[in-house]
Amino acid sequence: MSASDEIKQRIDIVDLVAQYVTLRRAGRAYTGLCPFHQERTPSFHVDPARQTWHCFGACGTGGDIFGFVMKKEGCDFREALRILAERAGVELHGHRDEREDSRRARLYELNEAAAAFFAAALAGDRGGVARAYLDERGVSVRGLELFQLGYAPNSWEALTRHLEARGFEHAEVVTAGLAIEGDRGTYDRFRHRLMYPIRDERGRIAGFGGRLLPGEALGAGDAQPKYVNTSQSPVFDKGAILYGLHLAKDAIRAAGAAIIVEGYMDAIAAHEHGYGNVVASMGTALTERQVALLKRHTNTIVLALDADNAGSEATIRSAYEIVNASVRKRPVTGARGIVRQVETLDLDLRVLSLPEGRDPDEVIRHEPERWPEIVATARPVIEHLLEATRRRHDLTDPRQRSAAVRELTPFIALTADRVLQAHYLQQLARLAHVDEATLRAAMKVPVRGRDAAPDIAPPPSVRGVRDKREAFLLALLFRYPELRDEAAALEPDIFGDAEHRALFEAWLDVGADAARMPAELRPRFEQIAHMAVPVYRDGDLPRALQSTVARIEDARLRAQKHATGAMLEAIEDAAGVAERARAALAGAPVAEDDADAAAVLVEDMEAGLRVHRRLLERNAPPARRGSGE
Repeated sequence: MSASDEIKQRIDIVDLVAQYVTLRRAGRAYTGLCPFHQERTPSFHVDPARQTWHCFGACGTGGDIFGFVMKKEGCDFREALRILAERAGVELHGHRDEREDSRRARLYELNEAAAAFFAAALAGDRGGVARAYLDERGVSVRGLELFQLGYAPNSWEALTRHLEARGFEHAEVVTAGLAIEGDRGTYDRFRHRLMYPIRDERGRIAGFGGRLLPGEALGAGDAQPKYVNTSQSPVFDKGAILYGLHLAKDAIRAAGAAIIVEGYMDAIAAHEHGYGNVVASMGTALTERQVALLKRHTNTIVLALDADNAGSEATIRSAYEIVNASVRKRPVTGARGIVRQVETLDLDLRVLSLPEGRDPDEVIRHEPERWPEIVATARPVIEHLLEATRRRHDLTDPRQRSAAVRELTPFIALTADRVLQAHYLQQLARLAHVDEATLRAAMKVPVRGRDAAPDIAPPPSVRGVRDKREAFLLALLFRYPELRDEAAALEPDIFGDAEHRALFEAWLDVGADAARMPAELRPRFEQIAHMAVPVYRDGDLPRALQSTVARIEDARLRAQKHATGAMLEAIEDAAGVAERARAALAGAPVAEDDADAAAVLVEDMEAGLRVHRRLLERNAPPARRGSGE
């Protein structure tokens, strides 16, 4: 929980506002004279359920507790945070988020200590089996040092005792995923394993991978897996890390491509022999976050995988799906000067064929000079899979041709570029001796109408609560910087939450750079930046933005209509005010005493009209929308 969230939990907006305004109950809310302008009829509304305030009179503004203090004291968000923190008794320099930062730093420190312990164990008397295995695999001293390999002793608690002797708490070792709480106490997760420290993009050790070594390991009777990773922790998420990326970043940019291998040893061998643009997926299917990491450095990704392996196929499919979700529309000028929008892919995804079924580690260690030649032969995913299918199936057999179609059509269906999709369908049709119409039916690809809008609504987890809609909008902007031009047209007041508004304004200045964010906004920035955001095609991004903004505005309209309705009920002689307001519309002068009440009335009518108009637009038949009727 951030400091601002803790303050909101401790300070009720009614109690805060009541220090400045005499409030009167109006249904489930409160009304009073606005403290920001002179008025005689209440137009100031406080909603305890939403913890918000709004002036429906001359100010026409609103917000949360921070926005109220900012307007009342004429200060920025940082000063409002300090004022309210003192009121709530929240220590800003010792609040929970700073403790969380300290906790994460502590886990990184603990992992570094564990890596040093494993490295010492590898070099010591107990590391003989691990050293023999490394010698057998041909790992050089350079590779060992570059990746800081180590050995987890064949002991139930050697690491745990070592770390606790160096001042780390028992619970910290468990939280880091290096120890396990069992029925008989705590014991080391890694026993008799070759240890691979796993570093994040910044070079910090986030976790470990351990390979079981030959010999009788403690707990071997429990059918231990060949590879074990650190469990999920505050600093380790396997789906957000690529092994070796901290070393490979510069080489990837220089080579213009990132090569993804499956295993630790594949990556180590590549770096030992000077092929620094190689990272490892650690045997799992690629995730959107991993692809996003690589997109910072290159637009070309080469998968050095065995397409005949089921696990490799899952990795290929995952990567292909992610890449084809990143279609971008770009303007292209034709020969006659006509500009048209053409869909192209953000990323070029290719697969290389490894000779004779060998893995990259074997190829690089035995024939390192061949590696660049093999990388140069990498082909687009579908072309690679078509060739693999030819090798795997007897295509003179109709049943095997049918199997080939079942294998390949899911990948072709994922192809976002319709021209490429048609090309691959033609190739598969020739391969399977069937017509393209049959293949299209097998793909079961729904045909969307030209004007059909994609589903760009935020996920269910962000629906129904206005603050979460605002957070989703910010997450969308943080994730997709190409929305900056469209977002620049938004008014900061779209954000009712003062901290969200401050984040939006900071983002306009410095972008989604945590290091340049004001210190008081970083905790909330980190929370929002790690929210799950769908993958949108570039052409869908503006509509995703518009859809999210529209939902925020809808919620605001409904809240305003509810609030103005409650305020009208609290106005004495509301019917008389309404009659005089109608006369004013016909040119009659408005009495000073009626001005604010009339403003509330007009606001209520306009809010009702806006809500009604939205409903009509949503419920209108598709054929009539935008027809002008």
